[in-house]
Amino acid sequence: MNFLAHLYLSGESEEVKVGNFIGDYVKGRQYLAYPEPVQKGILLHRSIDWFTDRHPAVRQSQEPFREAYGRYAGIVTDLVFDHFLAARWPDYSPVRLRDFTRHTHAVLLSNFRELPPQVQQFLPFMIQSRRLETYATAEGLGNALALMSNHTSLPPKSRLALLALEANRELLFHFFQEFMTEITAFVEHDHQIKINRPEPVVV
Repeated sequence: MNFLAHLYLSGESEEVKVGNFIGDYVKGRQYLAYPEPVQKGILLHRSIDWFTDRHPAVRQSQEPFREAYGRYAGIVTDLVFDHFLAARWPDYSPVRLRDFTRHTHAVLLSNFRELPPQVQQFLPFMIQSRRLETYATAEGLGNALALMSNHTSLPPKSRLALLALEANRELLFHFFQEFMTEITAFVEHDHQIKINRPEPVVV
């Protein structure tokens, strides 16, 4: 899962949200240096990654990107799932994506001194570019992939990723829906985190 999904799966606690956001940048037992609620978020991040890496729907979703990206197909899938989550946000949250994003930015900025140096470096640009919101469009997804290829070892093949997405969109969205149902249940049951979801429609 990428940034938006991790933040969504953090529930309402601001400290858990911070911990989940920085989870990739806190290694080993370094998490013990943080307050207990932030520790919970860091461990939640690790648990979500563990669940994600082993889920059949996620593994199947990587296949359309395997030819272009090889062992990096999982990273592309993470971003594609954030794209689906942003594009269908009202299906998953009663709070507008823009409001969710603004609140998240405020939480992270208010805890800026506690963030790892790498996160401090990229957070201002992430906020300025409204990255979490722009995931909702194919163009925004392409920009995120291109940006990652400029700063990481991800191959610069965003055009091929978007072509593969469009060619397999229906199937990939099916896998995404299946996975989101199960990861949400996992987080709520195993980590006792309440996810703010829309009220079911009564017919």
